[in-house]
Amino acid sequence: MSAVKMSAVKIEVELPRDLVAALNVDPSELGLRAREWILLELFQEGIISSGKAAEVLGMTKSAFLQLLDLHGLAYLDASLDDLERQQEVAMSAVEGRRGAS
Repeated sequence: MSAVKMSAVKIEVELPRDLVAALNVDPSELGLRAREWILLELFQEGIISSGKAAEVLGMTKSAFLQLLDLHGLAYLDASLDDLERQQEVAMSAVEGRRGAS
């Protein structure tokens, strides 16, 4: 999947050489890795969707989900209690529609 052409802003980040070395990333891949890290963070913060992150990175949503897994990040950030509450709300809404018909 190729990257979608969109309006972009180029940023420059200055880091000490020893920090760059500690990242254990080939310097030629540093820009790509920085984009990945930023998009992973934006996704985790709920600022962008997984689909948008995948689009910006020029990958499929499935590949982005694999990237999340590679970094030990969860796709869903909800507890079992949260999911059960959401299910109860959804079931109540369905029952309400049935009763209104």
